[in-house]
Amino acid sequence: MTRQSLRTLCLTLLLTAATTPVLADDLKNAVGGGLGGAAGAAVGGALGGSTGAVVGGAVGGGAGGAVTANKKERTGAIVGGALGGGAGAAAGNALGGRTGGIVGAAAGGAAGSALGGNVSRNNYADDHKNGNRGKHKGHKKHRHDD
Repeated sequence: MTRQSLRTLCLTLLLTAATTPVLADDLKNAVGGGLGGAAGAAVGGALGGSTGAVVGGAVGGGAGGAVTANKKERTGAIVGGALGGGAGAAAGNALGGRTGGIVGAAAGGAAGSALGGNVSRNNYADDHKNGNRGKHKGHKKHRHDD
């Protein structure tokens, strides 16, 4: 092993160890979005060529994110998985043909689903902390006006 490859390996392991706790909560969203994006791109590519792969990657990424996300994360995981799956399939098709489209849709759907779920969960937490009820601000159920 050369010195350069050893340095690259150490840097990769260090970055992976640093980012793993951040992504631990979103791992199931990433798996769902990635598997859905890959399956959608494969089916879409078989039925409609490169355009079908992009559409299939988007639909599959969104569906995979929806299946694996909980209530607080679902909207963000769907939108992120769809955008990531479609964009990944388009980039993969341009760079690596049909197989590249499937791999790109998987990577994009996984990243988009994880990121979208994380953003959605954080927004939900911001809206509901300190007794804030989201849409129903200021409407308390139990009040005595004597």
